[in-house]
This record gives sequence, structure tokens and C-alpha cells, in this order.
Amino acid sequence: MAAILEVEHLVKCYGDFTAVNDISFSIEAGELFSLLGPNGAGKTTTISVLSTLLKPTRGSASICGHSITREMLEVRQLIGVVPQEIALYDMLSARENLIYWGQMYGMGGSQLKDQVERILEQIGLVEKANQRVKTFSGGMKRRLNIGVGLLHTPRILFMDEPTVGIDPQSRRNILEAVKTLNQQGMTILYTTHYMEEAQELSDRVGIIDHGQLIALGTQKELTQLVGEHETLRLHLGQDQDGDALTEALRAVPGVLNASCADQTVVLIVSEAEEALAPVITRANELGTKIHSVDIQEPNLEAVFLHLTGRALRD
Repeated sequence: MAAILEVEHLVKCYGDFTAVNDISFSIEAGELFSLLGPNGAGKTTTISVLSTLLKPTRGSASICGHSITREMLEVRQLIGVVPQEIALYDMLSARENLIYWGQMYGMGGSQLKDQVERILEQIGLVEKANQRVKTFSGGMKRRLNIGVGLLHTPRILFMDEPTVGIDPQSRRNILEAVKTLNQQGMTILYTTHYMEEAQELSDRVGIIDHGQLIALGTQKELTQLVGEHETLRLHLGQDQDGDALTEALRAVPGVLNASCADQTVVLIVSEAEEALAPVITRANELGTKIHSVDIQEPNLEAVFLHLTGRALRD
């Protein structure tokens, strides 16, 4: 397949700080490609550069062969953007928001009217179409935000952390909507810091950290980086010292790497069943109470820990 998006050695600097550091990748037509990384990794900056909101410091990128720096108007007609921040007018209804943004795209008349109704149906807001957005839940606002990005039928949709700050049910609705869009043929660049989302949605994943693309491939290709190793997740209480336990467990035989985030100690181990007993023994020696333990096969979180030495959500 032909690449819709091509990125070559892209760099974005703010003074002495490099937010995006020499990244290269491409996305083929119909693909759902995820950029996975912690907050501050450079995901939003990458989206902002590719959508022509920011000028790259160095490097290049093109959408359907159009340069993001030399053919900005053409690029903007080809992309849809669902920003991390909600871009809606609270005092307008869902339908009025879609009409307004459609007019900003140069749409009008029966074409716009028909498209608005199709989008309302697609995002499941027909019954709420005439209600003001200020009455909407966070999940409903997110769905309408996606609808705005789809109005002009873009060739590629950029979705920047679309599930941040919403409840689990709304998050599930958004993920199902993203999968449906992709199944209908929409090419999607999706950014997230949730490993579970990248695993569920993606054809390929680019792992980004400190502005650098440190790994790229299918989930199978990426998990092969950690071989046959397994992951132990130790869930601690709020009053437990996860950092001290993490440091102590690094010396336990069979523990290859260890990190702590959100009161969960994540261990990469050679063999989970063999490592579990000495891990529990060491925790007991420290007086650290472990509420529960999960054993997982190699996943994207393990890959991130293997490559960076820290948990994905640090």
C-alpha cells in the first residue's frame, strides 16, 4: 500500500529543549498507527507539527505527497484533528457546533446539512443533537470532538489522547468508535500513554520517550524485544514504600528490571513462577504489604521498561 503519511528526521526544538528528536516513520492507507509514550514524551508536539500548527525545526513530513511546510492549505484539507483539549463551544448545541466547524472547513448548504446528520448518527448523538454542549458528559464531549474531526471526510485522522479524563464506560465507547472508524477505512494516527489502548487498537506501534522514537513495529515484533520474559505486577497499598521495594527487588535472582508507578511495582523476570517466592520473601523482610500480584506475558509495558528502565506511566 502507498503511504499516506511520511515523516523523515523530524525535529522540533524550543530554545535549548528538544521536544521531538529526529523521528521517522510512515503510515499506510487504512492503518491504525499508535504513538505510545508517557506524558511529556513528545506525542502532542508531533501531532501539532504534522497538523501544521507548529513549524518543524528540521526534517520533513508529507500527507499524500503534500509537504507540511510548503503546502499547508492542501495538508489541512487532507487531515482531521481530534485534539487532547476539547475544542467545542459550550453554549452551542451539538448540531450548531458541527455546523460552525463545517463552515470553517468551507462547507455549506445541503452538503453540510447532510454531513452533520451523518456525523451525529455516526457518533451516537442524534437524540442529544439540540442540547447545549455545556450539559454533556465528558464522554459525550469527546465523541462530538471526534465528529468535528470527521466533518470534511479527511484522508487521515489525528487523535491526540482522546480518552484522557473520562470515565471507563465513556472510554470504552470511544475505543469502540475508533475501531469502527478504522474498520470503515479511516487511516488513524492515535497517541496514548495507556498501554492497553495501544495493544487493543493498533496495527503498528511507535514507542516514544523524551522526544525519540525508541522502537517501532507490530505488537509481535515489539514484544520479541523482551524475548520470553514475563512481567510481575505487585499492587501495593497507598501507605507502602514502592520505591524502596523496587530498589531491593532489583537484587533478587531472576529479576531483570524493576520500576514503580502508581503504587504498582513492575518487574521483568526470566520466569514468573520461580521469581515470585523470593520476591514475596524480600517484600516481607522489608515489611511491605502486597495486596495482589498479576503475572503477564510480554506486553508493550514490558517493552518500554526493557528499553528505558522505567515504567510507562512514570
